[in-house]
Amino acid sequence: MTSDSAAAGASPVPGTDPMAALAVLGDESRRRLLDYVRRARRPVTREEAAAAMGISRKLAAFHLDKLVTSGLLQARHGGHGPRRVGRAPKVYEPSPHSVSISLPPRSHELLASLLTEAVTAQRPQEDAAKAALRVARERGESLGAEARAGHATAFLESLGFEPGDDGTGRTVLHNCPFHPVAAQAPELVCGMNHAFLCGYLARSGDDDTVAVLAPHTGVCCVELHKRAAREPSA
Repeated sequence: MTSDSAAAGASPVPGTDPMAALAVLGDESRRRLLDYVRRARRPVTREEAAAAMGISRKLAAFHLDKLVTSGLLQARHGGHGPRRVGRAPKVYEPSPHSVSISLPPRSHELLASLLTEAVTAQRPQEDAAKAALRVARERGESLGAEARAGHATAFLESLGFEPGDDGTGRTVLHNCPFHPVAAQAPELVCGMNHAFLCGYLARSGDDDTVAVLAPHTGVCCVELHKRAAREPSA
């Protein structure tokens, strides 16, 4: 399973919580139903699903609705089967949103989106690395402009950075959501990460926090530091 919801740095699409999807698929009947609906290549009714699985319509409906709640399927009324209570039958089809499960969390889609934009939006006289840094900062600024002051921690959590305050005004990001790509090209990827977070902080209204490049083994290359009282804002 992959994810298409993190590319813009946004929260996951409602109903596609990866852990909820994983829990739902712990049941073999639901895994079989999901596979059946996906392979059907058309909307499937509860009656059809029940017949294919050899279970009752009521049990099929229960499992199908669990798959809808988790975001793995979507449902609507509009099939051509037997009508119940005057309505077109409920049909099920695959959700257009894919789901990614990664432990620890990874945001390769976000990194890929930034790199793709950098390639397609590279300006004259701008090399690829400078374009990547500019695009990363601009994306961070765009997301920061939509945020509320004081919500940086929640934003970092949503991207999988796993921030932790050490009690001295220093926040360590215990997970690198761009690993292992960052290990292959640390100067580029860490620079983009830093630019992205600098852009976010600059526009989010969190004037007391600054992103600092501080590479250490086993954690993200960026830390967040509270500004000293005497330090002027950038």
